[in-house]
Amino acid sequence: MHGSDRGLSRRGFVRSAVATGGASALAACLQREETEDVPQATLAPEDLPRRQHAWNEFLSTDEYGNVRPPEHHLLLGLEYVGDNPADASDERDRLEAAFRTLEKAYERGNGGLVFVIGYSPAYFDRFDAVLPDGVDLPKPRALAPIEDPTIDEYDALVHLASDYGHVTLSAEEALKGKLEQLNGLEVEGTIDGIFDVADRRTGFIGRGLPAARQSGVSGIPESDPVPEDAPMFMGFKSGFRQNQATEDRVTIQDGPFSGGTTIHLSKIQLHLHQWYEQDSRAQRVAKMFSPSHAADDRVEGAGHNLGDSSGITDIPGSAAEVAQEEGTVGHAQKAVRAREDGEPIILRRDFDSTDDDTAATHFLSLQRSIADFVKTREAMTGSDLSVTRSNSGILQYLTVHSRANYLVPPRRLRALPVPNPA
Repeated sequence: MHGSDRGLSRRGFVRSAVATGGASALAACLQREETEDVPQATLAPEDLPRRQHAWNEFLSTDEYGNVRPPEHHLLLGLEYVGDNPADASDERDRLEAAFRTLEKAYERGNGGLVFVIGYSPAYFDRFDAVLPDGVDLPKPRALAPIEDPTIDEYDALVHLASDYGHVTLSAEEALKGKLEQLNGLEVEGTIDGIFDVADRRTGFIGRGLPAARQSGVSGIPESDPVPEDAPMFMGFKSGFRQNQATEDRVTIQDGPFSGGTTIHLSKIQLHLHQWYEQDSRAQRVAKMFSPSHAADDRVEGAGHNLGDSSGITDIPGSAAEVAQEEGTVGHAQKAVRAREDGEPIILRRDFDSTDDDTAATHFLSLQRSIADFVKTREAMTGSDLSVTRSNSGILQYLTVHSRANYLVPPRRLRALPVPNPA
Protein backbone atom coordinates (compact mmCIF):
# COMPACT_ATOMS: atom_id res chain seq x y z
CA MET A 1 0.00 0.00 0.00
CA HIS A 2 1.34 3.41 -0.93
CA GLY A 3 2.51 5.43 2.03
CA SER A 4 2.47 2.62 4.59
CA ASP A 5 6.25 2.32 4.78
CA ARG A 6 7.31 5.93 4.57
CA GLY A 7 8.65 8.12 7.35
CA LEU A 8 6.23 10.25 9.28
CA SER A 9 8.38 13.34 8.74
CA ARG A 10 7.84 12.95 4.99
CA ARG A 11 4.13 12.54 5.59
CA GLY A 12 4.02 15.68 7.70
CA PHE A 13 5.83 17.66 5.04
CA VAL A 14 3.47 16.51 2.30
CA ARG A 15 0.35 17.33 4.35
CA SER A 16 1.71 20.83 4.97
CA ALA A 17 2.38 21.26 1.26
CA VAL A 18 -1.12 20.12 0.32
CA ALA A 19 -2.59 22.53 2.86
CA THR A 20 -0.53 25.41 1.48
CA GLY A 21 -1.20 24.72 -2.19
CA GLY A 22 0.15 26.54 -5.21
CA ALA A 23 3.07 26.03 -7.58
CA SER A 24 5.84 26.29 -4.95
CA ALA A 25 4.15 23.73 -2.68
CA LEU A 26 3.71 21.40 -5.66
CA ALA A 27 7.38 21.72 -6.60
CA ALA A 28 8.49 20.97 -3.04
CA CYS A 29 6.09 18.04 -2.84
CA LEU A 30 7.39 16.56 -6.09
CA GLN A 31 10.90 16.55 -4.60
CA ARG A 32 9.82 14.59 -1.53
CA GLU A 33 7.45 11.97 -3.01
CA GLU A 34 8.05 8.98 -5.25
CA THR A 35 6.63 10.43 -8.45
CA GLU A 36 7.73 7.52 -10.62
CA ASP A 37 5.17 5.27 -8.92
CA VAL A 38 2.13 7.19 -10.19
CA PRO A 39 0.72 5.44 -13.28
CA GLN A 40 -1.38 6.92 -16.04
CA ALA A 41 -4.85 5.47 -16.50
CA THR A 42 -5.26 2.03 -18.03
CA LEU A 43 -9.02 2.52 -18.56
CA ALA A 44 -10.26 5.03 -21.10
CA PRO A 45 -12.69 7.60 -19.65
CA GLU A 46 -15.58 6.04 -21.58
CA ASP A 47 -14.89 2.70 -19.86
CA LEU A 48 -15.13 4.10 -16.33
CA PRO A 49 -18.29 3.59 -14.24
CA ARG A 50 -21.20 5.91 -14.96
CA ARG A 51 -21.23 6.82 -11.29
CA GLN A 52 -18.74 9.51 -10.28
CA HIS A 53 -18.76 8.17 -6.75
CA ALA A 54 -17.88 4.58 -7.76
CA TRP A 55 -14.55 4.56 -5.93
CA ASN A 56 -14.62 1.41 -3.83
CA GLU A 57 -13.75 -1.15 -6.51
CA PHE A 58 -10.61 0.86 -7.30
CA LEU A 59 -9.46 1.54 -3.72
CA SER A 60 -7.24 -0.62 -1.53
CA THR A 61 -8.68 -2.76 1.26
CA ASP A 62 -7.27 -4.04 4.52
CA GLU A 63 -7.12 -7.65 5.63
CA TYR A 64 -10.78 -7.53 6.67
CA GLY A 65 -12.10 -6.10 3.42
CA ASN A 66 -12.56 -2.58 4.77
CA VAL A 67 -11.95 0.06 2.11
CA ARG A 68 -8.76 2.01 2.80
CA PRO A 69 -9.41 5.63 1.83
CA PRO A 70 -6.69 7.68 0.13
CA GLU A 71 -4.38 9.49 2.55
CA HIS A 72 -4.62 13.03 1.13
CA HIS A 73 -7.84 14.94 0.45
CA LEU A 74 -8.53 18.32 -1.12
CA LEU A 75 -11.90 20.10 -1.28
CA LEU A 76 -12.40 23.03 -3.65
CA GLY A 77 -15.47 25.23 -3.18
CA LEU A 78 -16.21 26.78 -6.59
CA GLU A 79 -18.12 29.91 -7.63
CA TYR A 80 -19.55 30.02 -11.14
CA VAL A 81 -18.19 33.03 -13.07
CA GLY A 82 -19.26 32.03 -16.56
CA ASP A 83 -21.94 33.69 -18.64
CA ASN A 84 -25.00 31.50 -18.10
CA PRO A 85 -24.98 27.80 -17.15
CA ALA A 86 -28.32 27.30 -18.90
CA ASP A 87 -26.70 28.12 -22.25
CA ALA A 88 -23.07 27.16 -21.86
CA SER A 89 -22.21 24.46 -24.40
CA ASP A 90 -18.64 25.70 -24.88
CA GLU A 91 -18.05 25.96 -21.14
CA ARG A 92 -19.56 22.52 -20.70
CA ASP A 93 -17.21 21.03 -23.30
CA ARG A 94 -14.16 22.68 -21.69
CA LEU A 95 -15.15 21.48 -18.25
CA GLU A 96 -15.71 17.91 -19.42
CA ALA A 97 -12.31 18.02 -21.15
CA ALA A 98 -10.75 19.09 -17.84
CA PHE A 99 -12.25 16.11 -16.02
CA ARG A 100 -11.22 13.71 -18.75
CA THR A 101 -7.67 15.04 -18.50
CA LEU A 102 -7.64 14.00 -14.82
CA GLU A 103 -9.09 10.59 -15.67
CA LYS A 104 -6.48 9.92 -18.38
CA ALA A 105 -3.50 11.31 -16.45
CA TYR A 106 -3.90 9.11 -13.37
CA GLU A 107 -4.95 5.56 -12.62
CA ARG A 108 -8.18 5.48 -10.65
CA GLY A 109 -7.42 4.50 -7.04
CA ASN A 110 -5.21 5.16 -4.02
CA GLY A 111 -1.99 5.22 -6.01
CA GLY A 112 -3.49 7.58 -8.59
CA LEU A 113 -6.54 9.79 -8.19
CA VAL A 114 -10.24 9.63 -7.40
CA PHE A 115 -12.50 12.66 -7.61
CA VAL A 116 -16.08 13.90 -7.90
CA ILE A 117 -17.82 17.20 -8.58
CA GLY A 118 -21.15 18.11 -7.02
CA TYR A 119 -23.49 21.09 -7.40
CA SER A 120 -25.31 23.00 -4.69
CA PRO A 121 -28.87 24.32 -4.34
CA ALA A 122 -27.40 27.79 -5.03
CA TYR A 123 -26.16 26.58 -8.42
CA PHE A 124 -29.53 25.15 -9.42
CA ASP A 125 -31.26 28.35 -8.24
CA ARG A 126 -29.66 30.03 -11.27
CA PHE A 127 -32.17 28.21 -13.51
CA ASP A 128 -35.88 28.83 -14.07
CA ALA A 129 -36.54 25.09 -14.10
CA VAL A 130 -36.46 23.01 -10.91
CA LEU A 131 -34.88 19.67 -10.09
CA PRO A 132 -37.04 16.64 -10.92
CA ASP A 133 -39.14 14.78 -8.39
CA GLY A 134 -37.06 12.24 -6.55
CA VAL A 135 -33.96 14.44 -6.26
CA ASP A 136 -33.71 15.58 -2.64
CA LEU A 137 -31.38 18.60 -2.45
CA PRO A 138 -32.60 21.09 0.17
CA LYS A 139 -30.64 24.12 1.30
CA PRO A 140 -28.39 23.14 4.23
CA ARG A 141 -29.47 24.12 7.73
CA ALA A 142 -28.63 23.67 11.38
CA LEU A 143 -29.61 20.16 12.47
CA ALA A 144 -29.58 20.53 16.27
CA PRO A 145 -30.52 23.28 18.75
CA ILE A 146 -26.88 23.59 19.85
CA GLU A 147 -25.68 24.34 16.30
CA ASP A 148 -25.12 27.69 14.61
CA PRO A 149 -23.20 26.71 11.47
CA THR A 150 -22.20 28.84 8.53
CA ILE A 151 -24.24 27.76 5.51
CA ASP A 152 -21.95 27.21 2.52
CA GLU A 153 -23.39 28.54 -0.71
CA TYR A 154 -20.66 27.72 -3.21
CA ASP A 155 -21.97 26.67 -6.60
CA ALA A 156 -19.95 23.47 -6.76
CA LEU A 157 -17.59 21.25 -4.81
CA VAL A 158 -14.67 19.23 -6.19
CA HIS A 159 -13.29 16.46 -3.97
CA LEU A 160 -9.83 15.17 -4.98
CA ALA A 161 -8.13 12.29 -3.15
CA SER A 162 -4.91 10.31 -3.52
CA ASP A 163 -2.21 8.62 -1.47
CA TYR A 164 0.17 11.14 -3.06
CA GLY A 165 -0.04 14.77 -2.05
CA HIS A 166 1.54 15.94 -5.28
CA VAL A 167 -1.25 14.23 -7.25
CA THR A 168 -3.99 16.26 -5.57
CA LEU A 169 -1.91 19.43 -5.94
CA SER A 170 -1.15 18.71 -9.60
CA ALA A 171 -4.80 17.99 -10.34
CA GLU A 172 -5.76 21.27 -8.68
CA GLU A 173 -3.19 23.26 -10.65
CA ALA A 174 -4.25 21.59 -13.91
CA LEU A 175 -7.92 22.37 -13.25
CA LYS A 176 -7.04 26.02 -12.65
CA GLY A 177 -5.07 26.21 -15.90
CA LYS A 178 -1.68 26.52 -14.21
CA LEU A 179 -0.13 23.45 -15.88
CA GLU A 180 0.32 22.59 -19.55
CA GLN A 181 0.95 18.91 -18.83
CA LEU A 182 -0.34 16.57 -16.16
CA ASN A 183 1.61 13.39 -15.44
CA GLY A 184 3.02 13.48 -18.98
CA LEU A 185 -0.26 14.26 -20.78
CA GLU A 186 -1.43 17.52 -22.31
CA VAL A 187 -4.03 19.39 -20.26
CA GLU A 188 -7.04 19.63 -22.56
CA GLY A 189 -9.44 21.75 -20.50
CA THR A 190 -9.62 23.84 -17.33
CA ILE A 191 -12.11 25.58 -15.07
CA ASP A 192 -10.51 28.97 -15.82
CA GLY A 193 -13.21 31.47 -16.75
CA ILE A 194 -15.93 29.03 -15.64
CA PHE A 195 -15.30 28.67 -11.92
CA ASP A 196 -13.22 30.55 -9.37
CA VAL A 197 -11.87 28.66 -6.36
CA ALA A 198 -13.64 30.42 -3.50
CA ASP A 199 -12.72 27.99 -0.71
CA ARG A 200 -9.97 25.42 -0.22
CA ARG A 201 -9.93 22.73 2.49
CA THR A 202 -7.48 19.91 3.00
CA GLY A 203 -7.16 16.84 5.15
CA PHE A 204 -5.82 13.35 5.70
CA ILE A 205 -6.80 9.95 7.04
CA GLY A 206 -4.84 6.80 7.78
CA ARG A 207 -3.02 4.88 10.49
CA GLY A 208 -0.31 7.06 12.06
CA LEU A 209 -1.17 10.24 10.16
CA PRO A 210 -3.06 12.08 12.94
CA ALA A 211 -0.37 11.24 15.51
CA ALA A 212 2.27 12.68 13.19
CA ARG A 213 0.35 15.93 12.81
CA GLN A 214 -0.93 16.56 16.36
CA SER A 215 1.87 18.69 17.82
CA GLY A 216 1.02 22.35 18.24
CA VAL A 217 -2.49 21.94 16.88
CA SER A 218 -5.31 23.81 18.61
CA GLY A 219 -7.89 21.45 20.09
CA ILE A 220 -5.38 18.72 21.00
CA PRO A 221 -3.50 18.58 24.34
CA GLU A 222 0.19 19.50 24.29
CA SER A 223 1.02 16.01 25.54
CA ASP A 224 0.39 14.72 21.97
CA PRO A 225 -1.97 11.95 23.10
CA VAL A 226 -3.26 10.66 19.74
CA PRO A 227 -2.23 6.97 19.49
CA GLU A 228 0.21 5.95 16.76
CA ASP A 229 -2.16 3.35 15.30
CA ALA A 230 -5.14 5.72 15.10
CA PRO A 231 -6.38 6.76 11.63
CA MET A 232 -8.26 9.77 13.04
CA PHE A 233 -7.70 12.34 15.80
CA MET A 234 -10.23 10.83 18.22
CA GLY A 235 -8.09 7.71 18.43
CA PHE A 236 -10.35 5.08 16.88
CA LYS A 237 -10.93 3.42 13.55
CA SER A 238 -14.15 4.07 11.62
CA GLY A 239 -15.39 3.12 8.18
CA PHE A 240 -15.94 -0.56 8.99
CA ARG A 241 -17.37 -2.33 5.93
CA GLN A 242 -20.52 -3.51 7.68
CA ASN A 243 -21.14 -0.06 9.15
CA GLN A 244 -21.02 1.69 5.78
CA ALA A 245 -23.76 1.93 3.17
CA THR A 246 -22.88 0.38 -0.16
CA GLU A 247 -22.37 2.57 -3.21
CA ASP A 248 -25.54 1.01 -4.63
CA ARG A 249 -27.51 2.08 -1.54
CA VAL A 250 -26.45 5.71 -1.87
CA THR A 251 -27.06 5.89 -5.65
CA ILE A 252 -30.10 7.71 -7.06
CA GLN A 253 -32.12 5.04 -8.82
CA ASP A 254 -34.58 6.83 -11.09
CA GLY A 255 -34.95 9.90 -13.26
CA PRO A 256 -32.42 11.88 -15.29
CA PHE A 257 -29.94 11.92 -12.39
CA SER A 258 -30.00 8.15 -11.88
CA GLY A 259 -26.47 6.99 -11.23
CA GLY A 260 -25.79 10.09 -9.16
CA THR A 261 -25.80 10.66 -5.41
CA THR A 262 -25.80 13.51 -2.90
CA ILE A 263 -23.05 14.84 -0.65
CA HIS A 264 -23.46 16.40 2.76
CA LEU A 265 -20.34 18.21 3.94
CA SER A 266 -19.79 19.55 7.45
CA LYS A 267 -16.69 21.14 8.92
CA ILE A 268 -16.49 20.06 12.56
CA GLN A 269 -14.00 21.52 15.04
CA LEU A 270 -12.63 19.03 17.58
CA HIS A 271 -12.15 19.76 21.31
CA LEU A 272 -10.03 16.90 22.62
CA HIS A 273 -8.54 18.20 25.89
CA GLN A 274 -11.14 16.53 28.10
CA TRP A 275 -11.34 13.56 25.72
CA TYR A 276 -7.71 12.67 26.36
CA GLU A 277 -6.82 14.37 29.67
CA GLN A 278 -9.95 13.81 31.79
CA ASP A 279 -11.78 10.89 30.22
CA SER A 280 -10.26 7.49 30.82
CA ARG A 281 -9.60 4.99 28.06
CA ALA A 282 -12.73 3.06 29.15
CA GLN A 283 -14.83 6.22 28.99
CA ARG A 284 -13.59 6.98 25.49
CA VAL A 285 -14.46 3.48 24.31
CA ALA A 286 -17.90 3.71 25.93
CA LYS A 287 -18.64 7.07 24.34
CA MET A 288 -17.35 6.15 20.89
CA PHE A 289 -18.80 2.63 20.71
CA SER A 290 -20.90 1.52 23.69
CA PRO A 291 -20.58 0.90 27.45
CA SER A 292 -20.58 -2.85 26.67
CA HIS A 293 -17.53 -2.44 24.44
CA ALA A 294 -15.72 -0.85 27.38
CA ALA A 295 -16.92 -3.34 30.00
CA ASP A 296 -16.01 -6.33 27.84
CA ASP A 297 -12.69 -4.82 26.69
CA ARG A 298 -13.63 -5.39 23.07
CA VAL A 299 -11.50 -2.65 21.53
CA GLU A 300 -7.75 -3.09 21.28
CA GLY A 301 -5.84 0.10 20.50
CA ALA A 302 -7.67 2.03 17.80
CA GLY A 303 -10.02 -0.87 17.13
CA HIS A 304 -8.34 -2.54 14.17
CA ASN A 305 -9.03 -5.88 15.88
CA LEU A 306 -12.77 -5.42 15.35
CA GLY A 307 -12.45 -6.62 11.77
CA ASP A 308 -15.10 -5.46 9.33
CA SER A 309 -17.67 -4.33 11.89
CA SER A 310 -17.75 -2.19 15.00
CA GLY A 311 -19.85 -4.95 16.56
CA ILE A 312 -22.48 -2.46 17.62
CA THR A 313 -25.37 -4.57 16.31
CA ASP A 314 -24.35 -7.37 18.69
CA ILE A 315 -24.92 -5.23 21.80
CA PRO A 316 -28.04 -6.21 23.79
CA GLY A 317 -30.62 -3.56 24.58
CA SER A 318 -31.67 -0.44 22.72
CA ALA A 319 -29.82 2.86 22.89
CA ALA A 320 -32.67 4.23 25.00
CA GLU A 321 -32.39 1.34 27.47
CA VAL A 322 -28.61 1.63 27.68
CA ALA A 323 -28.79 5.39 28.21
CA GLN A 324 -31.34 4.89 31.01
CA GLU A 325 -29.44 2.09 32.73
CA GLU A 326 -25.82 3.13 32.21
CA GLY A 327 -26.10 6.92 32.09
CA THR A 328 -23.89 6.81 28.99
CA VAL A 329 -24.62 5.88 25.38
CA GLY A 330 -22.11 5.40 22.58
CA HIS A 331 -21.87 7.42 19.37
CA ALA A 332 -22.03 4.26 17.24
CA GLN A 333 -24.87 2.97 19.40
CA LYS A 334 -26.94 6.05 18.55
CA ALA A 335 -26.04 6.14 14.85
CA VAL A 336 -27.05 2.53 14.23
CA ARG A 337 -30.67 3.48 14.90
CA ALA A 338 -30.81 5.19 11.49
CA ARG A 339 -30.47 1.92 9.59
CA GLU A 340 -33.19 0.71 7.22
CA ASP A 341 -33.86 -3.02 6.92
CA GLY A 342 -30.78 -3.51 9.06
CA GLU A 343 -28.50 -1.72 6.59
CA PRO A 344 -26.66 1.65 6.89
CA ILE A 345 -28.01 4.44 4.69
CA ILE A 346 -24.99 6.77 4.41
CA LEU A 347 -21.46 6.17 3.11
CA ARG A 348 -18.87 8.17 5.03
CA ARG A 349 -15.79 9.53 3.30
CA ASP A 350 -14.74 11.92 6.05
CA PHE A 351 -11.20 12.84 7.05
CA ASP A 352 -9.30 14.95 9.58
CA SER A 353 -7.73 18.34 8.99
CA THR A 354 -5.30 20.82 10.52
CA ASP A 355 -6.24 23.76 8.31
CA ASP A 356 -5.51 26.97 10.25
CA ASP A 357 -3.58 24.77 12.76
CA THR A 358 -6.89 23.67 14.28
CA ALA A 359 -7.98 20.06 14.75
CA ALA A 360 -11.10 19.43 12.68
CA THR A 361 -12.97 16.81 10.74
CA HIS A 362 -14.45 17.34 7.31
CA PHE A 363 -17.47 15.07 7.65
CA LEU A 364 -18.33 14.12 4.07
CA SER A 365 -21.08 11.59 3.51
CA LEU A 366 -22.81 10.17 0.44
CA GLN A 367 -26.49 9.24 0.48
CA ARG A 368 -29.33 8.74 -1.96
CA SER A 369 -31.15 11.73 -0.49
CA ILE A 370 -30.16 14.44 1.98
CA ALA A 371 -33.07 13.20 4.11
CA ASP A 372 -31.03 10.05 4.76
CA PHE A 373 -28.22 12.16 6.20
CA VAL A 374 -30.65 14.21 8.30
CA LYS A 375 -32.14 11.00 9.70
CA THR A 376 -28.67 9.70 10.56
CA ARG A 377 -27.60 13.00 12.10
CA GLU A 378 -30.71 13.14 14.27
CA ALA A 379 -29.97 9.62 15.48
CA MET A 380 -26.37 10.65 16.25
CA THR A 381 -27.60 13.69 18.19
CA GLY A 382 -29.93 11.54 20.28
CA SER A 383 -32.12 14.35 21.59
CA ASP A 384 -34.75 11.73 22.41
CA LEU A 385 -32.51 9.87 24.86
CA SER A 386 -32.51 10.33 28.62
CA VAL A 387 -28.83 11.10 29.04
CA THR A 388 -26.77 14.22 29.65
CA ARG A 389 -25.00 15.77 26.67
CA SER A 390 -21.61 15.06 28.28
CA ASN A 391 -22.39 11.32 28.22
CA SER A 392 -24.22 11.23 24.89
CA GLY A 393 -21.61 9.81 22.59
CA ILE A 394 -19.06 12.38 21.39
CA LEU A 395 -21.35 15.42 21.15
CA GLN A 396 -19.52 17.59 23.64
CA TYR A 397 -16.22 17.27 21.77
CA LEU A 398 -17.58 18.61 18.47
CA THR A 399 -18.63 22.04 17.16
CA VAL A 400 -20.21 22.20 13.70
CA HIS A 401 -18.78 25.21 11.86
CA SER A 402 -20.42 24.81 8.45
CA ARG A 403 -22.85 22.69 6.47
CA ALA A 404 -23.37 22.19 2.74
CA ASN A 405 -25.39 19.95 0.41
CA TYR A 406 -24.49 18.94 -3.14
CA LEU A 407 -25.95 16.84 -5.94
CA VAL A 408 -23.32 14.63 -7.59
CA PRO A 409 -24.64 13.88 -11.10
CA PRO A 410 -23.70 10.77 -13.05
CA ARG A 411 -20.50 11.24 -15.05
CA ARG A 412 -22.30 12.07 -18.30
CA LEU A 413 -23.96 15.10 -16.63
CA ARG A 414 -21.12 16.28 -14.40
CA ALA A 415 -20.20 19.35 -16.50
CA LEU A 416 -22.62 22.20 -15.67
CA PRO A 417 -25.79 20.12 -15.43
CA VAL A 418 -29.21 21.67 -16.02
CA PRO A 419 -31.96 20.77 -13.54
CA ASN A 420 -34.10 18.99 -16.16
CA PRO A 421 -31.66 17.15 -18.47
CA ALA A 422 -33.13 15.17 -21.34
